[in-house]
Amino acid sequence: MTNSYKEKLGQGGYGDVYKGKLPDGRFVAVKVLNPSKGNGEEFINEVVNISRTSHVNVVTLLGFCLEGEKRALIYEFMPNGSLEKFIFKEGTSEDNHHLGWEQLYHIFVGIARGLEYLHRGCNTRILHLDIKPHNILLDKEFCPKISDFGLSKLCTRTDNIVSMMGPRGTIGYIAPEVFNRSFGVVSHKSDVYSYGMMILEMIGGKKSIQMEVGASSEYFPDWIYKHLVLVDENELQGLRSKAETNIEKKMILVGLWCIQIKPSDRPSMNKVIEMLEGSVEALPIPPKPFLSSPLRPVPDSVATSSYDSVSITFPTG
Repeated sequence: MTNSYKEKLGQGGYGDVYKGKLPDGRFVAVKVLNPSKGNGEEFINEVVNISRTSHVNVVTLLGFCLEGEKRALIYEFMPNGSLEKFIFKEGTSEDNHHLGWEQLYHIFVGIARGLEYLHRGCNTRILHLDIKPHNILLDKEFCPKISDFGLSKLCTRTDNIVSMMGPRGTIGYIAPEVFNRSFGVVSHKSDVYSYGMMILEMIGGKKSIQMEVGASSEYFPDWIYKHLVLVDENELQGLRSKAETNIEKKMILVGLWCIQIKPSDRPSMNKVIEMLEGSVEALPIPPKPFLSSPLRPVPDSVATSSYDSVSITFPTG
């Protein structure tokens, strides 16, 4: 199927992804799981959880292979790869790594619809718990599709809370309550937090934000709040029209609402869609995000590193 793993598309914590071709001519993405990672839970999660879904903004699992310890997952092929490669990198000038403001806006509306479907549209609620640009794939029309359900959890539609033995996700996107239960319980609002951090990362990357000397340890959402919200619109640089200015401001405001520290203060994904599709003038300024220290010390058994280091870590910082 993969012609002896000839073309590698990418790699993750649980295995590598290769381009393949089915007998009927369709191209596919083949994720070959590393047998030395995990106890098989990620494979079961992918097969069981994603097979429950059917949505334009969720990647389609076409099948799987299982032979002894050898495990592989077969997905629809996404020609434009992951959203991660479209984050602006200093020194990158490739035209195909550029997304316009309107295009970026439609991508994030699509991701929000996909998450809203996972949270409310399935018979069993699915919490993804690893939302980040690497796990958002783009088809040939740049329609976003949520992928990689290896860390996902199921819960009933009436039960908002899930139990976990330890933190899961990617540093920089993980909600505070995943590390420390004193911030709240792990729920669908944990995905909302990750979504908000992803929006702010893409905004920061697109504007090629460089933090001032001496501010490198500043919590990134604090910095973006001060510099991109509490400023006059005329100070927003690099925008060519009023419409683009409104898109940027709307995405910043939505992102900051999504990363509120208390889960109860974050909007649901249904509300996020309303905010994104509504008027920017109707959006209230969110409270300043504040996460300089935990409410109480984080037990070593919960966090994998000190909370101070986590709180200031941001993917583009």
